[in-house]
Amino acid sequence: MSQNDVLLGIHAVMSALEHDAANLREILIADGNRNARVTELESLAKDRGVRLHKRSMEQLDKLARGERHQGVVGFYEPPPSLAEADLPKLIEQAGSSALFLILDEITDPHNFGACLRSALAAGVHAVIVAKDRAAPTNATVRRASAGAADRVPIVRVTNLVRALDALRDAGVWLTGLEGEADTTLFDQDFKGPVGLVMGAEGEGMRRLTRERCDYLVQIPMPGPMESLNVSVATGIALFEVVRQRRGA
Repeated sequence: MSQNDVLLGIHAVMSALEHDAANLREILIADGNRNARVTELESLAKDRGVRLHKRSMEQLDKLARGERHQGVVGFYEPPPSLAEADLPKLIEQAGSSALFLILDEITDPHNFGACLRSALAAGVHAVIVAKDRAAPTNATVRRASAGAADRVPIVRVTNLVRALDALRDAGVWLTGLEGEADTTLFDQDFKGPVGLVMGAEGEGMRRLTRERCDYLVQIPMPGPMESLNVSVATGIALFEVVRQRRGA
């Protein structure tokens, strides 16, 4: 069983039950697990017709490979991943309120998962990543995303620069977060179709990615800290877009 097919923890398995039970093949629960949320999960699994079995904690530990699982493991068939060819349809569907999140080389699964969680909460139409330069959507990502990994569209593209060009050609304005930018995030206008571009911690955006951005902005930090975790910065940027649009 690939780690890509495993859901770990109550939240991730419950989210799959609520939103995509048809692709949830089986749930394993630790013997003696009396957590109230696990009882709720068991009831929902029976209602949705998902197979449910008891296993020892040792067996679940082995399946989780050292990751935290809260005594709940699910076997899941992920929806087909989206590719570059799907972008035009996604852009058309998003329309004038488009909000895309572009992640440039975010390879840490915990950061990737946290970014997906914020993306779903902010109503992002799709998250775009380079096929070979991003964390896979594995059990760690799903757990960190609290179920968002299989609810927000993830587009894995062969060429990120080409995908950025497609967004720009379709009228989506690209704003990249850059620590040395002259403009702050809070001074940028996000009321039109928007693509937010985030680079990896430390390295930031690659040069070609940065050059495709229409605007570069920075998060003002009056305190002595020089940078933020990329998932924290992503959440701040996404909800600045949400804030501006609520007041539009």
